Amino acid sequence: MNRRLFTSESVTEGHPDKVADRISDSMLDAVLTQDPLGRVACETFVTTGLVLIGGEISTKAHVEYEKIARNAIKEIGYTDPEYGFHYEQCSVLLAIHEQSPDITQAVVKTSSKDPFSDIGAGDQGIMYGYASSETPELMPLPIMLAHGLVKRLAQLRKEQVLKYLRPDGKSQVTVEYDGRTPKRVHTVVVSTQHHPDISAKELRQSVTEQVIRPVLGKWMDDQVTLLINPSGRFVIGGPPGDTGMTGRKVIVDSYGGYGSHGGGAFSGKDPTKVDRSAAYMARYAAINVVAAGLAKECEIQISYAIGKADPISLTIDTLQTGAIPDEKIEALLAEHFDFRPAAIIQQMSLRRPIYKSLSSYGHFGRPELNLPWERRDKAEELRKAAGIKNK
Repeated sequence: MNRRLFTSESVTEGHPDKVADRISDSMLDAVLTQDPLGRVACETFVTTGLVLIGGEISTKAHVEYEKIARNAIKEIGYTDPEYGFHYEQCSVLLAIHEQSPDITQAVVKTSSKDPFSDIGAGDQGIMYGYASSETPELMPLPIMLAHGLVKRLAQLRKEQVLKYLRPDGKSQVTVEYDGRTPKRVHTVVVSTQHHPDISAKELRQSVTEQVIRPVLGKWMDDQVTLLINPSGRFVIGGPPGDTGMTGRKVIVDSYGGYGSHGGGAFSGKDPTKVDRSAAYMARYAAINVVAAGLAKECEIQISYAIGKADPISLTIDTLQTGAIPDEKIEALLAEHFDFRPAAIIQQMSLRRPIYKSLSSYGHFGRPELNLPWERRDKAEELRKAAGIKNK
């Protein structure tokens, strides 16, 4: 057995970094609801009793920034002063100005011949997309299980099934692989903020039975190591326990470290920002490659220069799982996918208020959200073009 271990983590929507992400994406959705052409780059900082919102927003929309921020915090569940952070009692400070005209002139073009060249990339950078056949969602198993655990914590908290739960929490899942095939779950870590009166024994028992077992399902066996609140007491959490900032959980947002990440954050950015839209497009291409049977794994890198619509480079790596050579897959993607920002925005209808729901639990592998970049509608087209028969 070629044994190796791989670990991914996730966090709840009440984690301070995710509070910041949700506020930023709530601002984006508010702009796009009124002004689909609005341009947003919104950053949020949260700490004890304070929310600071800054960045560049150019829009015709009338946005009630403070009201939106407070509502986002309320939706997460910071509704009790005992938590140390409350949607009505925190201060909300704004430091927002319009997008730099230097960036605007680079992004917005005019072309009578080709409308898909009307938008240049909002910045230089590299973006990655990844897909793997190891789960039905075509995602790596560790990050899917980690997301499942924190989703379950949030569900039980909001439904008042486990009344001692509070908004902040984290999970971590280590999977044992034979080569690149998952064989078993090795270790699970769950840390959840809690009421001060709950005993450690009761917390461990209820989290094991009502959170971990339902999520792990067939992956739960007697050999799994469970670490539940390993630090002991976790009463102080959320922004009072740690500052939060937009974009500090990019690996949680993507593939849990299994696939690469270019470094740019997603939340708070409108789709002219290729950090977001091109990462979605790269995932769309990768998921269709795997769904078509061209490879069991696929990682795609795209790079851009500010102001230029066409990518600088497109690189494919199937990690030696390809049914055909990588260079042939690369040629097929260049033929069947348009990676220019305007084309991405149009094909996926990205000028819609769909982003707040993405601010927690990942931007990929979310079938419940019916996201356009998760569709496998190009798979048959790619399969036929590659000359691969259905099994």
